[in-house]
Amino acid sequence: MVLRFLSWLVVLVLLGPAGLAQPTRTVTTLAGRPKQRGAADGAGTNAQFNRPMGIAVAPDGSVYVADTDNHTLRCISPTGVVTTVAGRAGVKGSADGAGAAACFTFPVGVAVDAHGTVYVADAGNHTIRRVTPVGQVSTIAGLAGQKGRTDGAGSEARFNMPHGLAVAPDGTLYVADTENHTLRQLTPEGRVSTWAGQAVQKGSTDGERAAARFFHPTGLALDASGTVYVVDNGNHVIRAVPAVGPVRTLAGQAGKHGSADGVGAAARFYWPNGIAVTAAGELYVADNVNATIRQITAAGIVTTVAGTAHHWGSQDGPAADAQFEFPFGIAVDMAGLVLYITDTKNHCVRRLQ
Repeated sequence: MVLRFLSWLVVLVLLGPAGLAQPTRTVTTLAGRPKQRGAADGAGTNAQFNRPMGIAVAPDGSVYVADTDNHTLRCISPTGVVTTVAGRAGVKGSADGAGAAACFTFPVGVAVDAHGTVYVADAGNHTIRRVTPVGQVSTIAGLAGQKGRTDGAGSEARFNMPHGLAVAPDGTLYVADTENHTLRQLTPEGRVSTWAGQAVQKGSTDGERAAARFFHPTGLALDASGTVYVVDNGNHVIRAVPAVGPVRTLAGQAGKHGSADGVGAAARFYWPNGIAVTAAGELYVADNVNATIRQITAAGIVTTVAGTAHHWGSQDGPAADAQFEFPFGIAVDMAGLVLYITDTKNHCVRRLQ
């Protein structure tokens, strides 16, 4: 009888609240057309992208996309119309300025604050950029073309291919400094410090922030408690860095890639990249090489919610039947109900709801 009860308990956990199967989710292509790279603005599938990577949702429901190989920042309006906010397609550079007068070089990470200001990890320039709601671009940390690991104020600081960004309510930015294997903090006053890990010392050690080690951290997400969730790409794991307390590995096992669902260390990822967190504490991960979207519950249970491991493609439809090709970024709307995914090798943006 006890064994029978435990078996049912496992079923209830997997099925969700009240033991009922969760509503069927559907994947649709929001913008861009699979396998058709380009730079065209327009509505829905009339728009084009070129290896989009970072993605973030603004308070008004607009979706911002780092269109990486076009070297631009794009915006998808709540009605599905794509416009180029800043940069010029195909033109690399580091110029600040308004709209098309500004230039980026392989922008990757994107974050949006409560006021609609967009922050961009300009990976190829090794800088952090700020884009106001009217499209004025400025460099707020790092110096274009100068990689390094120096802490300091503004242009005195150095980064090495920064990727992921997360912004706190007080305006503090957290940066995944990917090639330095560290997490950096950028204050509203413009001062950069190394927040976790140690520059150029890669590893997988958990522990106090300065003692912890990372291996090519990419995506970041920040919850209401101040915990920063880190996609530790090179280790194939998801880490958690609380506001107070040690770094811990939340899911996956360092150095072990795969696609298994499971609890905590039993789960496997394969070069994961993007991450998003809902107000309820659920995490969603763009599992890049597996071509899937994974969910991690507050209890540490990892499940595949869209796509099938190693089944690459562009098919829309019920989540289990949908296909992706190297999804990179992921963001969630304010209600926690709709996910937006940059389907990088398909050159489009997908929606899961």
